[in-house]
Amino acid sequence: MLRIAVPNKGSLSGPAGEMLHEAGYRQRRESKELRIVDPVNDVEFFYLRPRDIAIYVSSGRLDIGVTGRDLLVDSAAEAEEILPLGFARSTFRFAAKPGTAHTLEDLKGRTIATSYEGIVGKHLAEQGIDASVVHLDGAVETAIELGVAEVIADVVETGTSLRNAGLEVFGDPIMQSEAVVIRRTGADAAEPRVQQFLRRLQGVLVARTYVMMDYDCRVEQLEKAVALTPGLESPTVSPLHNEGWVAVRAMVPAKEAQRIMDDLYDIGARAILTTAIHACRL
Repeated sequence: MLRIAVPNKGSLSGPAGEMLHEAGYRQRRESKELRIVDPVNDVEFFYLRPRDIAIYVSSGRLDIGVTGRDLLVDSAAEAEEILPLGFARSTFRFAAKPGTAHTLEDLKGRTIATSYEGIVGKHLAEQGIDASVVHLDGAVETAIELGVAEVIADVVETGTSLRNAGLEVFGDPIMQSEAVVIRRTGADAAEPRVQQFLRRLQGVLVARTYVMMDYDCRVEQLEKAVALTPGLESPTVSPLHNEGWVAVRAMVPAKEAQRIMDDLYDIGARAILTTAIHACRL
């Protein structure tokens, strides 16, 4: 039975459960449930603190897990990312009082407050910057005002909380994070049960990204039309009863669907969006 770690709370928990449900797996009904078995799919789910998941997976006690890239790196666990999932995106940045720091070089000899000392320490080491890192569990924006640190490193979304604290970001992002599937470093990449799990999640990602488009066009315009709708592999093309016409079916990115329909109209094709893709197996 495949043993999978899933976040039990926080911004990762809800979207992870929804994706697993879309992939055909049974999920818990009560937040108090810490373990459930899905006998149909031969899977056992363990609901754990997001920060602990990489540790459990690296120990080999669990086969794979869903956590944040930031939490994986911060843990320094012997685990590795095998599939990005596209939700819970965040950016890590340095911030300080305006005018006090502009580049990484300005961090030398300074004290940095963060809830992610593993990420920050690794980044500083890679950049050859000698600075002190202080761990705080939350509200790192106040660290500078209270004299605990001169710089902070934290998740930045809109930047509103930083501006409210009189701080501004500087330098390049430390990390771009999102939810990821992880496994123990060195684990068998071809394990069939793991590959099946990944295929299901990849199918959900495709279904969320693409819609199906059908259109008719004249044969002489087919190459132009197919260039607009190449699909994932290639579109399906079928002859129509009316000579000189073909029917084309292709998956197109949902965000670009309306623009593609306009472009097809310009070359004389008649297009409709037939459906969202509810299930796709790669």
